Amino acid sequence: MIDPVSHDAFEEFARARTPHLFRAAWLLCGHRAEAEDLVQETLAKVYVRMHRRLGPALENPAAYAQVTLTRTFISSRRRRSSTEMPYADLPEGAAADPAERTTLRLDLDDALTALSPMDRAVVVLRYLDDLPVDEVARILGVSPGAVKNRSMRALARMRERTTR
Repeated sequence: MIDPVSHDAFEEFARARTPHLFRAAWLLCGHRAEAEDLVQETLAKVYVRMHRRLGPALENPAAYAQVTLTRTFISSRRRRSSTEMPYADLPEGAAADPAERTTLRLDLDDALTALSPMDRAVVVLRYLDDLPVDEVARILGVSPGAVKNRSMRALARMRERTTR
């Protein structure tokens, strides 16, 4: 059981030191809520240390609190979660499901595989590499009209294949 006299002594100490600890914590953290949490954690550790029956008595609680605050801050920064920052506004939609991207990629691969090599080259150069019609025609050695014709027909076959 805690001695009421020592409980009152801690309460008086906490009231006197909290503003100083908060200023130091705010300068360390840079965020009000994080600084408040740090001060609370520090005071909890000081409370436990002041009421420990084993070991020497705490001679300078203010210095102990300052060292505890600093060490607790440094220790918290070592945690992986210390770089997480809360958002004020949550994003509208959920992140894309990786399984959907995989399915899309497999569908695209299947549709491209069904095309002739020349049609596949036209689609890849034109739409995936985002090259202009004239550049695709030059690379493949065909006319720009042939590139347009092949791309139109290849896309139609791909749509047909993916809507099944």
